[in-house]
Amino acid sequence: MKTAAVLTVSDSSSRGERADISGPAMAEFLRQSGFEVTRQETVPDEQATIESALIDLSDQVQLIVTTGGTGIAERDVTPEATRAVCSRLIEGIPEKMRASGLEHTPYAILSRGVCGIRGRTVILNLPGSPDGAAQSLEAVIEVLPHVVDLLAGMTDHK
Repeated sequence: MKTAAVLTVSDSSSRGERADISGPAMAEFLRQSGFEVTRQETVPDEQATIESALIDLSDQVQLIVTTGGTGIAERDVTPEATRAVCSRLIEGIPEKMRASGLEHTPYAILSRGVCGIRGRTVILNLPGSPDGAAQSLEAVIEVLPHVVDLLAGMTDHK
């Protein structure tokens, strides 16, 4: 079974001031899509903290889904943290998420989420809103198992 972790990036949730709705919902969506979610964590909007969590989780799972910190506010630094720890980006995945998001809201183009590779782990940034996160993950879930397989060395095409 493919393994996954969900990392919620939120100042208020990390302080216990607001319930994390998106993280648990994304974990459940991943489970229903055939992933074993082995870790769920919440961190504040601090680039160094996000980077550290991504590095730690990438040693343990094949897919990391982040939720939150992808907007244009000053403290939204999840994409920067993801870029800092990844060796390569997969530009088409967030392009697909934004295009799909435009079917629901014109604000989808404001998401700066990225998708990248760290070792044999794929890291995918989702918006923080529950609806935006769900719509984004739904738009690309069908390709994520294939990406995980490719990173695991299964490159034979059938």
